[in-house]
Amino acid sequence: MGSSDDAPQMAVRYLDTATAYDLWSEVYDTDNNFLQALDSIEMQSLLPKLVSALEQSLPKPWKVVDLGCGTGRNTVHIVTLPDVAEIFALDLSPKMLDIARKRLENNTTAVPSNKKITFQVYDALKPSNTATTATPPDDADAVISTLVVEHVPLKQYFSAAAGMLKTGGLVLLTNMHSEMGKISQAGFVDPKTGEKIRPQSYAHTIDDVAAVARENGFEVAQEVEERMVTEENHTMLGPRAKKWIGVKVWYGGILRKV
Repeated sequence: MGSSDDAPQMAVRYLDTATAYDLWSEVYDTDNNFLQALDSIEMQSLLPKLVSALEQSLPKPWKVVDLGCGTGRNTVHIVTLPDVAEIFALDLSPKMLDIARKRLENNTTAVPSNKKITFQVYDALKPSNTATTATPPDDADAVISTLVVEHVPLKQYFSAAAGMLKTGGLVLLTNMHSEMGKISQAGFVDPKTGEKIRPQSYAHTIDDVAAVARENGFEVAQEVEERMVTEENHTMLGPRAKKWIGVKVWYGGILRKV
């Protein structure tokens, strides 16, 4: 969900992830987050790869979970896929979820009338049905989860994802690269206070992701790819990308529940 770039001598306030993203929601789509920009570029190829993998293994129509949907950046593209009939848009932050819901409501011309979209507050660390956390489906064909797992311990993440998927179901996962995560972490500057706000974050390596995924019944379906900020691509990612030239900042791939 997030990106990061530290400012020297800036006060930092650490908050639980839900509270941090509730605050972040006010500027999330306008604060020139270069990691989101890179992720959106990579999703242009990853999403078709997911569709191709689904076509080869699972019957249509499909049910998809947008896990950690944020402000609906990916949801607006998922609903346009012709063979996706039902979407569950889940997020820990109620305010992010409200923005996602409004985003879809305002895109009625792009959302086919036969699509069923359910928005739910969901906490992967408290997956059971409670007053504040809804129970997601347990028979989804795919889970799409971008820039999310950095905020969740891997064991809990893959346990939750496995519980949502039918056998043969797929997870499309992207994340902040651990090379970037070891230097910094997700966060934003609160325009009201000038403070750097940071949620709970983890620097998960690709090897760790693959190992814990296997422990929870997943295999790699599409090779995990890494991306670095370079002299060639940093300008299209925005001004905040320049300081990260030469650093791997992103990885993503597709896993299958076996």
